[in-house]
Amino acid sequence: MKGALTQAVLFDLDGTLIDSAPDLGAAADKMRTDRGLESYPLERYRPHAGSGARGMLGVAFGITPDAPEFPELREEFFVAYEHRMLLNTQVFDGIQALIDAIQARGLLWGVVTNKSMRFTDPLTRAMPLFASAGAIVSGDTTPYAKPHPEPLHEAARRLGVPSEACIYVGDDERDIIAGRAAGMRTVAATYGYMGSRADATLWEADASISLPMELLHLLDSA
Repeated sequence: MKGALTQAVLFDLDGTLIDSAPDLGAAADKMRTDRGLESYPLERYRPHAGSGARGMLGVAFGITPDAPEFPELREEFFVAYEHRMLLNTQVFDGIQALIDAIQARGLLWGVVTNKSMRFTDPLTRAMPLFASAGAIVSGDTTPYAKPHPEPLHEAARRLGVPSEACIYVGDDERDIIAGRAAGMRTVAATYGYMGSRADATLWEADASISLPMELLHLLDSA
């Protein structure tokens, strides 16, 4: 990946740095079982975990955000998730080693997620990985969420580097759209929550990785 000298690496959160699908799925599934419906296995929820409440409620109840009952169900989901969001959420294998290697190269790093501060702040405070992050930007930190580029620009400002000196890594097409719009080089993380119908080759990312540590090869060639 050729371009401006890389000074920082920014990451999406869910599906890129952390595997939060077990807690997201369990929160939605509890809503099903509370209503006397059968429990669904985690693997039914996992491909949609990157879509948050929209994805989880879509799996659990087959509804979309334009359904009249969606706002009430979404808040119920948020409360259920808050109660358990650190029970089974884990950092993906290889991520801690990747972050250590990024810092050893003298690069800054941060997070840009569409997850709201309501969840991002307590989660990142509780997980040791994020103690060294120079910027954590949530979906409601700015007036915009991805695929708008402003959250990525905000992260770059907090790190004190130009946007074009950043690489953005994410597991959803909106991550790549946002990164490209912000003038950043982009990397698709195909080990995340892409879903069975997603084809990262169509996203026009600058590169893709199937394991976190593969990012180092791209950094070394940047």
